[in-house]
Amino acid sequence: MSISDSVTTLANGVDMPWVGLGVYKAEAGDEVKQAVKTALESGYRSIDTASFYYNEESVGEAVKESHVAREDIFITTKVWNDEQGYEETLEAYERSCKKLGIDVIDLYLIHWPVPGKYKETWAAMEKLYEDGKVRAIGVSNFHEKHLNELMKDAKVKPMINQVEFHPQLFQKDLLAFCEQHDIQLEAWRPLGHGELLEREPVKQIAEKHQKTPAQVLIRWSLENNVVTIPKSVTPKRIRSNAEVFDFSLDTEDVKALNDMNENQRFGPHPDTFPYDQ
Repeated sequence: MSISDSVTTLANGVDMPWVGLGVYKAEAGDEVKQAVKTALESGYRSIDTASFYYNEESVGEAVKESHVAREDIFITTKVWNDEQGYEETLEAYERSCKKLGIDVIDLYLIHWPVPGKYKETWAAMEKLYEDGKVRAIGVSNFHEKHLNELMKDAKVKPMINQVEFHPQLFQKDLLAFCEQHDIQLEAWRPLGHGELLEREPVKQIAEKHQKTPAQVLIRWSLENNVVTIPKSVTPKRIRSNAEVFDFSLDTEDVKALNDMNENQRFGPHPDTFPYDQ
């Protein structure tokens, strides 16, 4: 198995790659384009962007210029907080499609659970899904309470919940909740900050398997049945991060990494996010 053909099947039957390239904070223009092209050449078939990243256009150009057929690439983008609401979301979708240069978005996510807005936004996502304009819909940075509230009125359940997830923030209860409701959990910032690569359990396990610490952390997400999108703009690291399908972690490895949990976030908490800024 390789990164090109390793997929999970979402609740609606759509296949999504287990590992993709994240492009958060990657600069629009040459930096993003080179990263996306390198990823596609290295076998990646999933690219994760967002309107808030201001690099959708560059992602779209790289996809178009690559030698990989559009239908073989899984593109995720997200509706930002100030774009939420029913009509606003439909308009935001059109803007993202235009920038990406595509007719159908593979996965469209609500970026954050904006209080008083995300249910309205979800109704628009459902409309886009019913109209065949997106292949799958989901959310990002939602906790159990947000998902429960959303599902009270939803006609379609989210297929994905993309959250910060790494050994120092092993969101075990949220993972179990999503599994119970057939919502695929996806990890952003799966490598934590650089310091996580230097932590002793990670380094020891990497040495044991003759792999890099980053590869071990990516593999750990997969062992927990979590889709992952490590971000890099360095060609060597992009290629290296793809080489995680030729080994697996032992039970004791997974436990040692799980036990690193400190409920430590490197990004914001959805309950304290400055939604009014």
